[in-house]
Amino acid sequence: MRRTNNEAKPFIKWVGGKSQLIEQLDAQLPADFDNWHGATYIEPFVGGGAMLFYMLQRYPNIRRAVINDINPDLTTCYQTVKEHPEELIESLQDIETAYKHLESEEARKEFYMAVRARYNVKNLDAIENTTKFFFLNRTCFNGLYRVNKKGLFNVPFGRYVNPMICDPATIREDSKLLQHVEILNGDFEETFRFAQGNTFFYFDPPYRPLSDTSSFNDYAKESFNDDAQVRLKDYCDRINEAGFKFMLSNSDCKGKNEKDNFFDVLYQDYFIERVWASRSINSNPSKRGKLTEILVHNYERTKNNSYIDNFHIEPNYVAEA
Repeated sequence: MRRTNNEAKPFIKWVGGKSQLIEQLDAQLPADFDNWHGATYIEPFVGGGAMLFYMLQRYPNIRRAVINDINPDLTTCYQTVKEHPEELIESLQDIETAYKHLESEEARKEFYMAVRARYNVKNLDAIENTTKFFFLNRTCFNGLYRVNKKGLFNVPFGRYVNPMICDPATIREDSKLLQHVEILNGDFEETFRFAQGNTFFYFDPPYRPLSDTSSFNDYAKESFNDDAQVRLKDYCDRINEAGFKFMLSNSDCKGKNEKDNFFDVLYQDYFIERVWASRSINSNPSKRGKLTEILVHNYERTKNNSYIDNFHIEPNYVAEA
């Protein structure tokens, strides 16, 4: 896997992105991961790609990487960054210039709504679709990606004063790193056929909501409900039985409700850790703050078993997501 001198990092903002948890995730990798020869790394829910870019730069023994997401607009972004970075940069600079020349917030909002309407037509070529995806991601409310049941992007205008819509250096570095990454668009179970030898799966699925009002996981028209969470666990069983290693992130239900043992029961045959994370997506500032997430893995020895304690959570201490 080719490495770059500069840092590759997520080219979009993504709710639930793992940038803040990278060190904790790294500590929970298999203890001997550095020594895996010709490792294959698979991410069936790539999202913003923070873990992907970190792993490919940190571990030169990863010789093959496969990423997947069910959101076709997102995977088109990855493909476009990989194959057409310069054309994308030029297109992004054009839309950024046009947007920032607008002097009033009302004019910018009208521009935003026009771009959103055009994006939702869904008959765009890859460059235009990705340009509008980037633009909406950088100018919408909280960088949230959400669609309705028809698959139409419906996030309101974000009122940012000076958003960075085009970051040429990041796009170029990411493009270099993605040259040897296979990009899939489909169901997470389709990634199994790429597993061979020393394979590690990292799962960052749509999180199970902690309350009726905290669900922001509809970034595809197909919802990810409890049945889907169970199907994902069955897929983890399949990976485990085949002799491959996996790690999975999700919300910690017990942090909100001590009696909610959904994941503790579902993954009782595996190792469950808890890590602290910050959430800032809630529109109510009083409901933002630190809370715990779970990490599930199917191997006992981690790179740093003492890095994370599997501790008891006081339910009235953890802030709602």
